[in-house]
Amino acid sequence: MIRIVIAEDENLIREALVSLLALEEDIEVVGQAASGDEALATARRHSPDVAVLDLQMPGLSGIEVAGVLARELPRCACVIVTSHGLPGHLKQALAQGVRGFVPKTITGAALAQVIRTVHAGGRHVDPQLAADAIAAGDSPLTPREADVLAAADGGAPVEDISSRVSLSPGTVRNYLSSATTKLGATTRHEAVRIARSRGWI
Repeated sequence: MIRIVIAEDENLIREALVSLLALEEDIEVVGQAASGDEALATARRHSPDVAVLDLQMPGLSGIEVAGVLARELPRCACVIVTSHGLPGHLKQALAQGVRGFVPKTITGAALAQVIRTVHAGGRHVDPQLAADAIAAGDSPLTPREADVLAAADGGAPVEDISSRVSLSPGTVRNYLSSATTKLGATTRHEAVRIARSRGWI
């Protein structure tokens, strides 16, 4: 029996996943959660074989939860289920040891098969998401440039960004200028949009 935990903040989707997977004779849902922090606590309590995690949840993201579980419960394989399958997200997930990455358009039967695959030590990445990630390439941004660009989202003034990322206004301007150039954007607002659309921030 494959023991799984499901984490999804939308009640209807979580309940549907639980109901669909409960129909599988070799899968048992031992816990469910509505946030990243709750997912971590639930996984620590039940030590499941597989954790099925929504990418974007209140608190910790599915990728952040997977990173902690990789260290604390290395025998627990993680599958990310998302409606926001951006190239950067896939690469971040794989870097954190995620073994499955699928869109929410997947069927219950297909998800059950992905769970079996990762439990057996394999990997499964949705082919279209994988192709998009390869086409997008790696992020050209340094971690600090990505942090500053993320803080600039919403059009925050340089002074606000500098206090948020603990850098001088001049250094923030340099990072914003560098990030904008690397992304081929004409303004920092366009740079933010490009980076966010690819999952790089």
